[in-house]
Amino acid sequence: MKKEVNKKEIFEDLPVPKALATLAIPTIISQLINLVYNMVDAFFIGRTGNSYMVAATSLTLTLVMMNTALSNLFGVGGGSLVARLMGASREEECKKVSAFSVYGAFATAIVYSLLIGLFLRPVLFFLGASEETILYASQYTLLVIVIGSVFSMLSMTLAHLLRNTGYSSQASLGLSLGGILNMALDPLFMFVLLPKGQEVVGAALATLLSNIISCAYLLLALKKASAKAPLSLQAKDARRIQKTSVRRLFSVGVPSAILTGLFDLANVCVNMLASAHSAQVLAGMGIVMKVERIPTAINLGICQGAMPIIAYNYSSGNRERMKKTVDTARLWGLIISGAAIILFQLFAGAVTKVFMNVKGDDPEKAMLTIGFATLFLRIRCVASPLQFINYHTSYCMQAMGNGKATMIHAIVRELVFYIPCQFIMNGIWGETGLACALPVGEFCGAMFALWLLKRYLTEQA
Repeated sequence: MKKEVNKKEIFEDLPVPKALATLAIPTIISQLINLVYNMVDAFFIGRTGNSYMVAATSLTLTLVMMNTALSNLFGVGGGSLVARLMGASREEECKKVSAFSVYGAFATAIVYSLLIGLFLRPVLFFLGASEETILYASQYTLLVIVIGSVFSMLSMTLAHLLRNTGYSSQASLGLSLGGILNMALDPLFMFVLLPKGQEVVGAALATLLSNIISCAYLLLALKKASAKAPLSLQAKDARRIQKTSVRRLFSVGVPSAILTGLFDLANVCVNMLASAHSAQVLAGMGIVMKVERIPTAINLGICQGAMPIIAYNYSSGNRERMKKTVDTARLWGLIISGAAIILFQLFAGAVTKVFMNVKGDDPEKAMLTIGFATLFLRIRCVASPLQFINYHTSYCMQAMGNGKATMIHAIVRELVFYIPCQFIMNGIWGETGLACALPVGEFCGAMFALWLLKRYLTEQA
C-alpha cells in the first residue's frame, strides 16, 4: 500500500522539481544508455575504417526511427491517456487502454516487419543505398527491423505505459538492460564470433538479442506492476476498451507517430541529398546524426518525465502544478541544450574521430569523412535548444490530449519549414547548406510551436 501512495504523491504532492526528477532522471539514464549502444554500433563499425559500412548503417537509422514512430502510436497515445484517466480516477478503463496498447503495438510491428521484408531492396535504394552499401544495409535491416521490430516496438510501448503510471525506474531499467547488453555483445559478435567482413551482421545480431531480452524483462515488469497499478496484459481487457478511449488514444498517438515519422522523412531527405554528394558526406552526416542525439536524448528524457505529471494534473484540474511542470522542464532542457552547443563547438573534431578509424583500409576517405562530420556537427549543434523547444511543446500538447495541435505542428515543422530548407540550401550551398538547414528549419518550427502552446493554454484558462 505504501508504494501506491508514493506513486500518487509523485503526481499530486511532491515539489515539482523533485517529482520531475523522480520520473525524468531514470528516463534520461535509459535514453543515454540506449543512445550509447546505438553509438557503440557506429563506433565498432567505424573501427573497420570502411566508410561504406558506416554509410549503410546510417541509412538504416531511418527504418529504426520509423519503428519508434509506430511504437509512439500506442506508447505515447496509450501512455498519456492512462495518465489522464488516472487523474480522473478511472482505473478500470486504464487497464483496458494499457492492454489495447500492448496488443495494438504487437500487431503493428508484425505488419511493419512483413512490409519491410517484402520490399527490402527497393526501400533501401529509395533511402539512398548504392551498389556499394546495399549488402551491408540489407544485412542490418533484415535482423534489426524485419526480425526484431516486434521486440523493439513492444519494449518501447511497455516502457511508456510503465512510466506514465509512475514506474519510471522499471521502464528505464528494461530499456537500459537492452543497451548494456548490446554494448557487451557488439565486440563479441563483430570481432570474435564472426569472420572479418561480417561486422555489420555481428552488430545487428547483438542488437536483436539485446532487444529480445529487454522486451522479456519489460513484459515481466508490467505484469508485476499490474498487481498494484492500473495496467493489464489481458486480451479480454483489450477487447472491452470503450470506443471513446480508442478515439482518445489515437487522437494523441497518431499525431505523435506522424511527428516522429515526419522527422524520419526529413532524415530520409538528408540521406538522399548527402548520398548525392558522396559516400563520405553521407557517412559524415550519419556520424553527426548520432552524436547530436546526446543532448536530444537528455531532453527527451526530461519531456517524457514531465508528460505523466502534466497529463495527470491537466485531467485532475490542478492547472497551477501543470504549468509549473511545463516551465521547470523547459528551463532544464534549455540549460542542457546551451551546454551542448559549447561542448560540441570546442570538441567537434575529437568527438567525430571516435567514430572513424583513420588507420583502416582507406585512410584518405576516412579522413575526408571526419572532416565533413566535424563541419556538420559545429553547424547542426546550434539547433539543439530549438529542437528541444519543438519536442517540449509537442509533448506538452500530447499530455493535454491536444492531438490536433500536435499534428499541425508536426506537419508545419517538417513539411513547411525543415524539408524545403534542405533542398533550397543544399541547392545553393551544397553539403554545407544541407547542414545549415537544420538550425534554420528548427528555429521556424520552434516559434510556431510556442505560438500554438500559448494559444491553447490561453483558451484553457
